[in-house]
Amino acid sequence: MQTLKRKYRDNISLYDFKDKKQNVIDMVDYMLNRTNAMFTWEGLPDTIPAWILELYLQTNGNVIIYKYNDNLYAFIGGLGGEPDVYFMPTIATIASPALNISEQLKIHEDCEVVYNDSNLKGLLPLLNKYASMQAENELSISVAQIVGRLQYAISAEDDRTKKSAERFIQGLYEGNIEIIGESKFLDNDLKTLPVAQSSTSTALKQYTEFEQYIKASLFQELGLSANYNMKREALNSSESSINNDILFPLIDNMLEQRKQGCDRINKMYGTNISVKLNSSWSDNDKEEQAVIDNLEKNTETVDPTKATPTDVKEEIKNE
Repeated sequence: MQTLKRKYRDNISLYDFKDKKQNVIDMVDYMLNRTNAMFTWEGLPDTIPAWILELYLQTNGNVIIYKYNDNLYAFIGGLGGEPDVYFMPTIATIASPALNISEQLKIHEDCEVVYNDSNLKGLLPLLNKYASMQAENELSISVAQIVGRLQYAISAEDDRTKKSAERFIQGLYEGNIEIIGESKFLDNDLKTLPVAQSSTSTALKQYTEFEQYIKASLFQELGLSANYNMKREALNSSESSINNDILFPLIDNMLEQRKQGCDRINKMYGTNISVKLNSSWSDNDKEEQAVIDNLEKNTETVDPTKATPTDVKEEIKNE
């Protein structure tokens, strides 16, 4: 245990908010860890790990399924060839040093392609966008935090006075009360100017709210409900319903493309592969469907040609 602690402690370092590129990479990687649990696959052969398949789909926008030596494999490759009638690719180019193969394959004849979404975009453009916004905002928060420590701005007329002031401040950091032995230190050679703190406090509040908005917007793009209410008051039911309505279109599109890919693979290779929503995405989908079923059930008991809005509300209330 002590060896393990020493090992991970050696890898601990201060987070560099200024290294925006690395921070964006880390944020995207951590989000891909979450989205990797978005779907659950059944019936996949042992040669295609589900997490690899999802990683390929989400980062590359598509994955090529090809049977080599009686085993199915998932490949990242290039799509091209002469476009079909709908301008879709007809040739998939793959290469694998581990299998020692490099092939150009006819799609729907030699291989099949599964798409992450109908535009073959994957999730990287979306994740990069929000991670970049978050990295910029977190840098602003870090700067505001540091500026917030500053109660006074200190100005020195010469280097000697400056060094004396630095020693005095360093002593305070170390818990020592320094004795001022130079009269010039307290004369006009050293000046202090108060720094307004209200603007810093306001900025921190705004940046924190924006951080919440960025994360909530990304989660909603990915089909997860997250609150970014800036009203500082409770949301009514209609507002909550509007938020829920935007959760599912992208996820529905991704699920449908995977199902169509499964159908094509099963038809070509005689497999029985299937896919469905998983984890929190499945829970959200079930909750939304329960709400829809409940509304349909309630409205069925009222004659829409005769009932008034009050009648409908009363019927739902009695239910």
